[in-house]
Amino acid sequence: MKKLEIIIRAEKMETLKEALNEIGIKGLTVSTVMGCGNQKGRLEMYRGTEITINLLHKVKIETVISDDVLDKVVKKIRESISTGMVGDGKIFVFNVENAIRIRTGEEGDAAI
Repeated sequence: MKKLEIIIRAEKMETLKEALNEIGIKGLTVSTVMGCGNQKGRLEMYRGTEITINLLHKVKIETVISDDVLDKVVKKIRESISTGMVGDGKIFVFNVENAIRIRTGEEGDAAI
């Protein structure tokens, strides 16, 4: 099993959710986060003064999937939310040793 942490622009959240639903990925955890990367923030005017906002609002989506669908899921994510611009986000992939459904005691792929 793999855990995906996907950090994207907030306005792309619904697009991503719909794309993942299309391929059968329904279990998601969503958090509002702030961060910076290559985008390095943006300039804004505040009361006539130019200020740099270097922590941008993003959304972090976490999900656990079977190993056999990893490539398909990553491809779908990239196709659905990529704008080709700096700040599109990142996908982090982690190994998951086990998953256990508390209610039934199911383990592994059956639990996700």
